[in-house]
Amino acid sequence: MNHDTTPDSGDARGETIDFASRFAGSETFRILFREGMQLVEETATYLDGPGRSESKGLSRAASLIYATESMRLTTRLMQLASWLLLQRAVNEGEMTQQQAGLEKSKVRIDGPTSARGGPGWDEVPEALRLLVERSQRLQERIRRLDDAIYAEEAPTDAAPAPNPVGEQLGLLSRAFGSED
Repeated sequence: MNHDTTPDSGDARGETIDFASRFAGSETFRILFREGMQLVEETATYLDGPGRSESKGLSRAASLIYATESMRLTTRLMQLASWLLLQRAVNEGEMTQQQAGLEKSKVRIDGPTSARGGPGWDEVPEALRLLVERSQRLQERIRRLDDAIYAEEAPTDAAPAPNPVGEQLGLLSRAFGSED
């Protein structure tokens, strides 16, 4: 059995897997989509209901944090929902991955994060703090997926990405004098 994986060995390195189309049609995406939309709905319900009454009794510092964080939270969730809707449109054949990529440039999934600390943070209602944390975890998952999906669209004539493991092995090899 030949395990040679050099570039000239005829392996499948030149073939790319269309991660974007596979992901958009997967059960994993459907779960992520439902989770994201549910979080949007939960947040809206909280901010329009219990959050409104909970915010009235806050100190000045906590009230400012509440207002800032609720604004960041809703902005973050709207951007994430936009990204999810674009991916669903690709899945349902309403647009191509390339079209979604162009539209995606209008979506900011790397928006500002929350401070999660400072004077007054401990007074902010726990429900809002939990929504902020959940939205940031969702944002990070979507950011990683976005990198994986849209990295495929990088120009093919670009220099290959550095291989940190290979670089470290090369440094070790040179340091210990073995020239393989």
